[in-house]
Amino acid sequence: MKKKRKRKKWKTFFVLFLLFCCLAWLQGHLQHISSPPPVKMDPFAEVKKYQNYIHDELAKYHLEDHTPVLVALMQQESHGLGGDPMQASESAGLAKNTITDPKQSIQVGVKHFQRVLGYGNQKKVDFPTIIQAYNMGAGYIDFVAQHGGKHSEELAKEFSLLQVKQKPALYNCGGDKNNFRYPYCYGDFSYSTKVNKNIQLLVDSVPVTNSEKTPSESF
Repeated sequence: MKKKRKRKKWKTFFVLFLLFCCLAWLQGHLQHISSPPPVKMDPFAEVKKYQNYIHDELAKYHLEDHTPVLVALMQQESHGLGGDPMQASESAGLAKNTITDPKQSIQVGVKHFQRVLGYGNQKKVDFPTIIQAYNMGAGYIDFVAQHGGKHSEELAKEFSLLQVKQKPALYNCGGDKNNFRYPYCYGDFSYSTKVNKNIQLLVDSVPVTNSEKTPSESF
């Protein structure tokens, strides 16, 4: 009799265990079905806050069609963060991060872009050269114009080394030989490639909505 009772208890325990497992699986399955899909994070969320202001600033030079380019430039420079999101201080002859007002940063950055665009068109270089010149300065336009008129990372490296040789103590990647730019420590030889990739990614990113901040709210 005792054996029969033990077997009955084990059967009861086993049935209850299976029932518990089934209920746990069912609960998890229902939670999975009812849970909302994950929110897609937009890597351009911060720079898009400045998109309208960039557009309006470019419009002063009749260059508003280049708005995606400047948004992509800002993404590469700062991801839209900080007081100088266009990293335009040095293009104005100031020390890095001297500008602390995003509005002023965009004004100076757009003016710098307008200058290199106009000079690049005058020298008849391709557009990737102009983008690279935002990072390396108008001297890069002259260099490319003397070497076929088309940008390449190899040309950017050559130009970078020329600047490094002139000021080796200044352009040394902070002494970090593991820096991907080393020994091409003047500018970023891959800058144009990165910005062009940003332009392509921007097209596929989450569209700007009315819920996002306007430029007047950002400043």
